[in-house]
Amino acid sequence: MNISIPTRIGFGTAPLGNMYRNIPEQEALDTVEAAWQQGIRYFDAAPMYGAGLAELRLGHALQHHPRDEYVLSTKVGRIILDEVEDPASRDFGEKGGLFEHGLPNKIVYDYSADGTLRAVEASLKRLKTDRLDIVWIHDPARDFHGDAWKDVFHTAMTGAATALTRLRDEGVIKAWGLGVNRVEPCVMALQQSDPDGFLIAGRYTLLDHADALQELMPASAKRGARIVVGGPYNSGILAGGEHYEYQKATPEILARVEHLRALSAQHGVDIRAAALQFSLAHPVVAAVIPGASRPSRIAENLALAEATIPVSFWQALREQGLVSPHAPLPDEI
Repeated sequence: MNISIPTRIGFGTAPLGNMYRNIPEQEALDTVEAAWQQGIRYFDAAPMYGAGLAELRLGHALQHHPRDEYVLSTKVGRIILDEVEDPASRDFGEKGGLFEHGLPNKIVYDYSADGTLRAVEASLKRLKTDRLDIVWIHDPARDFHGDAWKDVFHTAMTGAATALTRLRDEGVIKAWGLGVNRVEPCVMALQQSDPDGFLIAGRYTLLDHADALQELMPASAKRGARIVVGGPYNSGILAGGEHYEYQKATPEILARVEHLRALSAQHGVDIRAAALQFSLAHPVVAAVIPGASRPSRIAENLALAEATIPVSFWQALREQGLVSPHAPLPDEI
């Protein structure tokens, strides 16, 4: 297993694809440069983020920095075409409308081996680089609660996973895995193939971690696979936003978050700091990649990850049943 990330806090580039808002070009580039200047050396992208916009911006921002000094990951499973479409009309399920301010290029799903190689080649061009360190298979189980996911997942395992395993064995990439927001496909990938790890968004957070703890984390530890935690703020709900799982949060989620906020306030803790440090506390977690679309957010995230949090706060979380009794906590490291 070969997922080695130099900085525990990475940079998730979904916001650079104009997620939720139309971000000025210079602001996007300045945000990446702020991350670099403050020591971040892991950057994660995906063709889906703004139909290639995030990769283009990241490539432009990093092109003058030494390639050997940072780790770069992106994703396969989607091909960006030259033809255009209305971004607001795309069917991304729960992610629908996320990138309506992105580029208008048509996005098609392709988890085949050939499609994977095409996606890698296209990403290399957009990112202005000659190599990728990690490649994630993006959302190969979109409709996991229905039946459609079975064929998609099978194609991803026989197509994309096979191609990426070959690229890894040939030394073209260092590692591969799944980039998903569901636990089940990661467990199945460990059973059916040889992934190096997973980028799992929103499923190992202060708010939602029970399913990952039950099987994925111990299975990953046994295999030596590493986890990159995306969406540590659960689409923003743990950072003062209104979204959970890319949609407006339900009253039930809002009530749980309010409980966490009240306890945080009682102990003088910033809930964002608690969220980042909770995700980082598990030994199989290689990095956490909060997104940022403004330069100032980089310094904030780094400071939050290092903020002092009293042991009494973690104990209270445990005592009040707000975290699983099986979750490693920072005070236990």
